[in-house]
Amino acid sequence: MTYTKRLPKPVVEQWDWQLQGNCRGQESAVFFHPDNERGPARRTRQAKAKQVCQTCPVIVQCRQHALRTREPFGVWGGLDEDERRAIFSKRTRQQHQPAA
Repeated sequence: MTYTKRLPKPVVEQWDWQLQGNCRGQESAVFFHPDNERGPARRTRQAKAKQVCQTCPVIVQCRQHALRTREPFGVWGGLDEDERRAIFSKRTRQQHQPAA
């Protein structure tokens, strides 16, 4: 069992944006892939999730959260796992480039 007493307590101001998300009340299966999902089924599900994100009033906060926490799964802020991974890789490459 995980010992959670050392973890910081939730701060409403940091999480209240989630209450305004378009995804609130939606099936999580739209945003998170089931085991062994591949190809067209995955692309279709991700497109549906991203469509929900397009008009979301908190898309920026959601995306920032996913990038800040390096969220490994699901569609967050209109970005899927591969898109976030590409952003992380690009940042890493830029950090390791020699200064001009």
